[in-house]
Amino acid sequence: MTKVLIVDDEPALVTLMSYNLQKNEFDVLTAINGIDAEQLIENVSDIDIVLLDVMLPGKSGIELTKELRGRGNHIPIILVTALDEEIDKILGLEIGADDYITKPFSPREVIARIRAVLRRFELEPVKNSNQSNPQMKHIKQIGHITIDYDKLAVQRDGALVKLTPKEYELLVYLIERADRVLARENILDGVWDFKETGPDTRMVDMHISHLREKLELDPKHPMMLQTVRGFGYRFNTKVDE
Repeated sequence: MTKVLIVDDEPALVTLMSYNLQKNEFDVLTAINGIDAEQLIENVSDIDIVLLDVMLPGKSGIELTKELRGRGNHIPIILVTALDEEIDKILGLEIGADDYITKPFSPREVIARIRAVLRRFELEPVKNSNQSNPQMKHIKQIGHITIDYDKLAVQRDGALVKLTPKEYELLVYLIERADRVLARENILDGVWDFKETGPDTRMVDMHISHLREKLELDPKHPMMLQTVRGFGYRFNTKVDE
């Protein structure tokens, strides 16, 4: 049974969401502040996803997300905010949250978001592509980069590279569409499942920049993660030519 940790200091919302999640066969844990949530995440090994309010006493959802990602904890996180402002959404996703949802929301919407994040976290697109193309290897070498689909691991010149789940998913998305020019809006939709366009496409630029810093031999002159000015990005597989 999927275990969800709800972190919010509004008792009525916690009660409502707990009821609806349990009704849909989710196991539920709750916390009313960031400090208690952090202890649960560190001590309970089978939490599958966190529904995390941004405005919390003690430690905010933004602070907790940043600290967890900084320690290498990649548990899926959906941030909940009552502030329908672009900066809150962008900041939350930039520091490693997997999605956000704005209050007020319906329980059905939350459940749909939880399932969508879990599907992306399990990398179902990769599994499907392996099934449709049996010739695709579980381990792929491109230049100095090695990606192991079974272990969800990436190496650069034999050394393990620490990627966030979203960075890994973005890399896989680009590799599966290698040598094709991809618009930022298409990447945003494919990796983040966002239909809208506009300022949020900056998240794509930011994550590409992070991948370049971790994967490229010379991030300022990238050979693999190439910018196609006026269009978007292309993952170049011909790095050895």
